[in-house]
Amino acid sequence: MESPIPDYLNRVLEATRPLESGQPAGYIETLAKADTSKLAVALAMVDGTIYSAGDDQVEFSIQSISKAFVYALAIDDAGLDKVLEKIGVEPSGGAYNGIPVSVDRSTSRPMNPMINAGAIAAHALVVGPNATVEERTDRILKALSRLAGRQLHVDETVYEDELKDSGRNMGIAYILKAAGFIECDPQDAVKGYIRQCAINVNVRDLAMMAATLCNGGKQPISGDQIFPQQSVRQVLSVMTTCGMYDAAGTWVANVGIPAKSGVAGGIIGALPGQLGIAAFSPKLDKKGNSVRGVAICEKMSRDMGLHMMDASQISRSTVRVSVAIIEAGGGKGKPVEKRKVIIFSLKGAVRFTGLERLSRTIAHELSPPTPEHPDAGKHRDAYAVVISLREVYSLNKIARQILHDDIQRLLIEGRRVIVIDPTTALRMETVKDENSFHIVSYEAEARDFIGGSGCKLNPSSDLW
Repeated sequence: MESPIPDYLNRVLEATRPLESGQPAGYIETLAKADTSKLAVALAMVDGTIYSAGDDQVEFSIQSISKAFVYALAIDDAGLDKVLEKIGVEPSGGAYNGIPVSVDRSTSRPMNPMINAGAIAAHALVVGPNATVEERTDRILKALSRLAGRQLHVDETVYEDELKDSGRNMGIAYILKAAGFIECDPQDAVKGYIRQCAINVNVRDLAMMAATLCNGGKQPISGDQIFPQQSVRQVLSVMTTCGMYDAAGTWVANVGIPAKSGVAGGIIGALPGQLGIAAFSPKLDKKGNSVRGVAICEKMSRDMGLHMMDASQISRSTVRVSVAIIEAGGGKGKPVEKRKVIIFSLKGAVRFTGLERLSRTIAHELSPPTPEHPDAGKHRDAYAVVISLREVYSLNKIARQILHDDIQRLLIEGRRVIVIDPTTALRMETVKDENSFHIVSYEAEARDFIGGSGCKLNPSSDLW
């Protein structure tokens, strides 16, 4: 059976195709002549699966979308503290290429890395202050190619056309040089910046690049850790507040996905932990964003519930509690012993809120009743506590630490604890008292530890 997702993407394109407002970027000759009928969209999942529709093989220059990835490279090469000395993180409230509003009026520091002043400063930090134009552009081209999963190239025609009309960017670069925010030659910084903007991509490339950001900096197909997770968090944060220029507030309200646009008509959206989106249509609105691209992203966000502030699906069923009775003994005249087991089952990608709920549930079920919680402690007499991670995809760092602490506290209380962890999400070594704590992969192993190899399970339990 074929996936219905490409059909849905085609319907999204047909819904937005009638929009005719906007104009292609007129100040770059190649872009001014772009075929404005071209329209494409792509989705890339964090596991590497990709879906696309429309003119998904048509290449166009990445333009300002490169700013997000070069910012990450600058952090990698210079360190976040150095980058923050040179580039701020506040929205500029003005045009992406404006001189008066693109730098702080008191310090001349660029307002953020998503406008031209900040992007030129970020470019100058790649590799190092003494690097050549060729060394910086080579580093950037190789990194963007790894993100896309294929070799990308620079469109030399676009590069030459942009270089002809680079006076405004040259002016910005000289202001930055005079104020000490770039150390290299201003002309070299601008030439390198323009060259990074002239790298050609298609929407499938961009979706995969965005999915790498969603995947904590790890390329979904190759598995290469291209950016550290902390760098990705910084990039996505600035994309959220500044990525769509002075339309960022409207974008966050209507779409709610960290994003970046480019004047060739491309847009990327990166929803952390879920998927990367890319859209392409050359006609731009007055803010410099693709008219149809914005409409595509707005529709998909509404249809698919992608807004990062959407609380329509609150996690209230992360933890499931059940009880099983295991019959142990009974052989050679020995009496049958019925052992109550309380099972706490977690599900999904578990973060702090999921583990907080588990901790609270464990305390409620096993602690003595109080005036505030008279119904607590119903299973204080449990012979063993089982924590099942069978349906857990991942535990983040804080969730794992809380679960470690929960287990240690249960053991201190003298309880037998068994963790079912087939994917080794817990990452915890067996504690010293191996009679009280076990990590197993399957339910059958847990039953054996609780009741012995000849144990029987009460048929009223449906968990095992």
